[in-house]
Order: sequence, then C-alpha cells, then structure tokens
Amino acid sequence: MLSQLDQLSVEVDGRYATDAELMFFQSYLRTARLRFGLYQKMQQLEPKIVQDVLAQLRVQDPTVLKVGDQDLTAKWQRDTVRTLRYVATASLIDDPEMYKERMLLWFQTIMRSFRAGHSCDVTYQAMQEVVRKYLSTEEAAIICPLLEMSRAVLGEPQTPGL
Repeated sequence: MLSQLDQLSVEVDGRYATDAELMFFQSYLRTARLRFGLYQKMQQLEPKIVQDVLAQLRVQDPTVLKVGDQDLTAKWQRDTVRTLRYVATASLIDDPEMYKERMLLWFQTIMRSFRAGHSCDVTYQAMQEVVRKYLSTEEAAIICPLLEMSRAVLGEPQTPGL
C-alpha cells in the first residue's frame, strides 16, 4: 500500500489520478477491517505461534537449532519474533514489496552469513501450518504468502532437479 502510494504520487505529479490508478485503494478498503483485526490477533497470538513452531521444530529435528554444543534457541526466538512482527505490519498495510525490500533482503544477508538457511526454511514452513490453526481462512490467505516469501528468501536455495 505504501509503495503503491509512493508510486502513485510520482506518476500523478501535477494531475489528478484516474479511477484505474486508484483501484488499489478500493482493494485495500475492502480488506481493511480484516487486516486491522488480523494485526491485533497476531499481536495476541505471537507467543503461542512462536511456542508452537518451536515445539514442531523440536519434534521434526531436535538438532535444528544447535551448532555443535551451542543452543541457538534464544537467538532463533528473537529472529522469529522480529520477522513475525514485520509480517504482521506488512499484512496491515498490504505491502509485501516493502517487507521484502526493507526487511527480508537485509535479513537474508545475515541468515546466509550464519548458514541458517535450513532452520529458516523449516521455521517458516512450520509457521504456515501453525498460523492456519489459529487464523480464519481469510486471515491465513493474507499472512501465509508473506511467510512463504520469508521461507523462499531466507531458506536454503532449492537446487533444481534434486
């Protein structure tokens, strides 16, 4: 939404916007109430989502958050909460591009430097499953594409043909 507003302000410099150029406002207004409620719901559910994802990861692979003898659970929790909050904000303002450009691409550099692609991949895969338990179908349709984008950008690159 904010990216679209910024683009619109550049495109209509010195003139009124056309109805077609304003269509994204109509789309946003149709979902605004849902997005506001979803944002508040995510805020309330955050601890439960993180707890459930962690539990699921430990069942799938108890060593996924360990490097040698070092337990990275606390770091994982901070990173996961940060990403979840950015996802909630991106869903509120309907701006996945801003989320990708301002958060994911920056965070990707950090995750790659720590070789955390596998844990990111399984985390955001599991998180999509967990949020579907707590959210309505309409809410999940807003959040899950952002979580999938997180998985795709932060997770291990998939090797074609393997």
